[in-house]
Amino acid sequence: MLTSRNVHSGRLTDAALGGLNYQIEHHLFPGMPTPNLRKAQPIVQAYCAELGVPYEQTSLTASYRQALEHLHEVGAPARAQRAR
Repeated sequence: MLTSRNVHSGRLTDAALGGLNYQIEHHLFPGMPTPNLRKAQPIVQAYCAELGVPYEQTSLTASYRQALEHLHEVGAPARAQRAR
């Protein structure tokens, strides 16, 4: 849960991403059928709240932005090395 996040979903997002928008539930229950990930989400959210564990959920565009910012950050040393 510390390295995963879900993408806010609706039926269109579910269909477009094939269930990959439920990363937290998928990592907890990798064998769970994709349609059930949506059903498990409120149970997992409630359990995380009970334990005080952060449950990260973001928009699709924010998720892509976070990933690209991270890639840019970890690639900085390689870019600096190449510039020499």
